[in-house]
Amino acid sequence: MRKTVLDLDVTSIAGSIIDGVSEFLGRGVTCQLISSTVVDPNNGNRGKVGAEASLEQWLLNPPPLLAGENQFRVTFDWEVEKHGVPGAIVVRNNHASEFFLKTITLDDVPGRGTVVFVANSWIYPQSKYRYNRVFFTNDTYLPSQVPEALKPYRDDELRNLRGDDQQGPYQAHDRVYRYDVYNDLGEPDAGNPRPTLGGSKEHPYPRRGRTGRKATTSDPNAESRLGLLDGDIYVPRDERFGHIKKSDFFGYAIKAVVSAVVPAIRTYVDLSPGEFDSFQDIFKLYEGGIKLPKIQALEDLRKQFPLQLVKDILPVGGDYLLKLPMPQITKDDVSDDSAEDKKAWMTDEEFAREILAGVNPMLIRRLTEFPPKSTLDPSKYGDHTSTITEAHISKNLEGLTVQQALDGNRLYILDHHDNFMPFLVAINNLEDNFIYASRTLLFLRGDGTLAPVAIELSLPELRDGLTMAKSTVYTPTSNTGAEEWVWHLAKAYANVNDYCWHQLISHWLNTHAVMEPFVIATNRQLSVTHPVHKLLQPHYRDTMNINSYARQMLVNAGGIFEMTVFSREYTFEMSSVIYKNWNFTEQALPDDLIKRGMAVPDPTSPYKVRLLIEDYPYASDGLAIWHAIEQWVTEYLAIYYPNDGVLQADVELQAWWKEVREVGHADLKDAPWWPAMQTVEALGKACATIIWTASALHAAVNFGQYPYCGYLPNRPSVSRKPMPVPGTNEYAELERDPEKVFLRTITSQFQALVGISLLEILSSHSSDEVYLGQRDTPEWTSDAKAQEAFKRFGDRLVEIESRVMAMNADPRLKNRNGPAKFPYTLLFPNTSDRKGDAAGITVKGIPNSISI
Repeated sequence: MRKTVLDLDVTSIAGSIIDGVSEFLGRGVTCQLISSTVVDPNNGNRGKVGAEASLEQWLLNPPPLLAGENQFRVTFDWEVEKHGVPGAIVVRNNHASEFFLKTITLDDVPGRGTVVFVANSWIYPQSKYRYNRVFFTNDTYLPSQVPEALKPYRDDELRNLRGDDQQGPYQAHDRVYRYDVYNDLGEPDAGNPRPTLGGSKEHPYPRRGRTGRKATTSDPNAESRLGLLDGDIYVPRDERFGHIKKSDFFGYAIKAVVSAVVPAIRTYVDLSPGEFDSFQDIFKLYEGGIKLPKIQALEDLRKQFPLQLVKDILPVGGDYLLKLPMPQITKDDVSDDSAEDKKAWMTDEEFAREILAGVNPMLIRRLTEFPPKSTLDPSKYGDHTSTITEAHISKNLEGLTVQQALDGNRLYILDHHDNFMPFLVAINNLEDNFIYASRTLLFLRGDGTLAPVAIELSLPELRDGLTMAKSTVYTPTSNTGAEEWVWHLAKAYANVNDYCWHQLISHWLNTHAVMEPFVIATNRQLSVTHPVHKLLQPHYRDTMNINSYARQMLVNAGGIFEMTVFSREYTFEMSSVIYKNWNFTEQALPDDLIKRGMAVPDPTSPYKVRLLIEDYPYASDGLAIWHAIEQWVTEYLAIYYPNDGVLQADVELQAWWKEVREVGHADLKDAPWWPAMQTVEALGKACATIIWTASALHAAVNFGQYPYCGYLPNRPSVSRKPMPVPGTNEYAELERDPEKVFLRTITSQFQALVGISLLEILSSHSSDEVYLGQRDTPEWTSDAKAQEAFKRFGDRLVEIESRVMAMNADPRLKNRNGPAKFPYTLLFPNTSDRKGDAAGITVKGIPNSISI
């Protein structure tokens, strides 16, 4: 894939002219084969290198208008009897601009048939490199099996990727994978610092990719930031795939939101009352958007973005801003004639169902003691035992006592009390913030659905030098009027906690942040010919790239996350505290479910666990996906590791695991739970966990964001006022105009408009999506056994698609659809979509990697 016409600037046009001259002079793109069987004693016994051969007919294929692929022929002067079997190839780009090389295929190699070199790499002009670009065939080797002729080339390539002698700042063409701490989120020189995350006991964190940018003037330990229009944060070049790849497009789209949509929304809010007064006000957003005044600055900003698709996102003066699709959670409401009375999202049934089948279904746990206890340090916080009593909930337990409900696995909790209480004093001192720490108790009814039976809202209260809790318990009511709306507000406060936890922990920390060290370590320590590299590489696609966009615009000081979620400048300090308790082994779905008491070990089950809530869509679908991943990984690794001794002798694998633990997750390196990586079983579990995290777990928490949260009353990100108390003016207003009070208690209009603008982008699939069970390069390996095992994996995933559809159609499984009639498909693999036809907000499909 070559640079497109749309990419051409003055420099590129000059480069195209130089390319043409180079082509006529015979210095275009050249290739040299390297032998895997014949060494050259005059070149350190490296594989013998053949004569240069040039790509033919470059000029007959002009740069395309849009991104696309070209094929070129190249003819080599190579005799297998004399030079041996080709095992690698040198590619030199003598043009003035880069191109993306996918594969090189040799036809009719004597004794071998077809030989394929898989590159999937950007090739810059040769002058940009200190070394030759070398690519290997798609054969798979453990380090001990690498042909002697290829070992030096393999070692060189890993050394180049480590770049340990290159301090930076790195350039766009660089391919250096190194680690750094999160010291680039704040802007100390502008008076807006943030603590460094990683490298200290106070603020532990996973490592991110190093950029090598210079330090700030006011803080030598903080890395300077790029301006929004200064280009992109460095990531190794092959982590940014290019013109048609989704992370690049979404990067532009996020920039559009930050630089154009946010100022436009701010202008709109300044010129309007700035608040929603009714639910109907919000529905108007989806019926046509909000009309924007003519602002010349927005027109100027539109000109700075090269992609037409992104220009379409940017507002035009006089046009309507935020032409938003209707979020799926409300579609049934607006299509129903009695929508004003129905409001399915407001029901207790839907509130509870989303805890099992919503965008954050991995926090609920089974209650094993009553009342719920706290794990906060009593020397700092005193006794934070819940104030929920049996009297609060007994009337909603279908005749059971609390003890009977506990013994029968019928009581569950969504507990955000300990998560947020330590931060509430500081957070509630922020302007326009009033946040409670919440505990939500749920009862498993006889029909398999959950019902909320109590919500405890707590505020910090300083007493005797301790941060105690001042708590109020709310329960469902059959009354109408203000009492009913107090209960709706209690659910909203609980959802505010859950929204923040979802974005900060379930989504960012537990997928994006924790995976980046694995991406870096794999590229530094495992050769592309290593079986584990081949296994894991698809699940790293674009992750470093999208994380760099996040650091630049979303999770940075003053970024969209701080702008729209209640934790604001304390956001990442909070995530650092949570990371202290992160445990890699508990990220495997069965282990997570057992830890939360949602499942028990069961050796008779194919998944080795049994769910205690049978109709738990996230877990039910997730276990099927996990089992398919585990089977695939087990079959694949057995091809290369016949026993534990072979694994223990694998020097690359051992170096990889050591670096993941001691460098990538250095702040937790002494944790006792790290697997020793001495058995094939341990490797299989680790690889399955990595694949699960990067694919299914991320899909479960990402692609439902707009469908569930795009209608802000369903999943508000902020609460701004305390609960109205009977006898006060606020309570009287709640009686008069409950919708207005509800909406002015939760996320402000400005925060809501900015937040849902971003969620629409984050929840979209691209047209070039590569789903779990698919590969973007069919020739990824020459090993027939591996190809066969991978096909079985894909077939199992397609079977799971049918299973999900059948379960969603089963009326006995009430949690699959719920009152909103919104079926759970976030773990529908979509492997059967071979053409990538399902783009946009589809609410289904598990991409291979964290690419948005």
